[in-house]
Amino acid sequence: MTLPDSMGTSAGFTLRLGQTIFSSASLLLMSFGVQFYSYTSFCFLTKIKGLVILWSFALVLLDGYFVLVTHQIRQNEILLLVVIRDWWLSTLTLGAASSAASVVDILLTEHKSVCSHKICSQYLLSTIFAFLLWFLSMASSLFNLWLLPSL
Repeated sequence: MTLPDSMGTSAGFTLRLGQTIFSSASLLLMSFGVQFYSYTSFCFLTKIKGLVILWSFALVLLDGYFVLVTHQIRQNEILLLVVIRDWWLSTLTLGAASSAASVVDILLTEHKSVCSHKICSQYLLSTIFAFLLWFLSMASSLFNLWLLPSL
């Protein structure tokens, strides 16, 4: 049984590449803000994005290899590790994005003098990219989870 977005397919490769791009964009936008280290939520978001970039890029390479050799991953241990790590990172991403969104909301509504409009907009865009990453991460987790019992 081959699901369209599971590991080892071109759609799975595209999904992982999207995760890497959204995570990198979120991290870059957050790190351009000079004051991001003043807020714990933003520090947490940058740390999680660093982990997600490494994990997603490694899986981009793995998926790319399996797409090139036209072979799908058929080892339960590898797929189980990917599913567990995906769920773990997806949960952390949702938590980091949610906490960063609450801080951005407070900064934009209550403390207009704390950060300039440009920096607050960067924080907001970074948080939006973090939520988009979470949607992609959750989709790949679900597709790989559905593939696991069929092996």
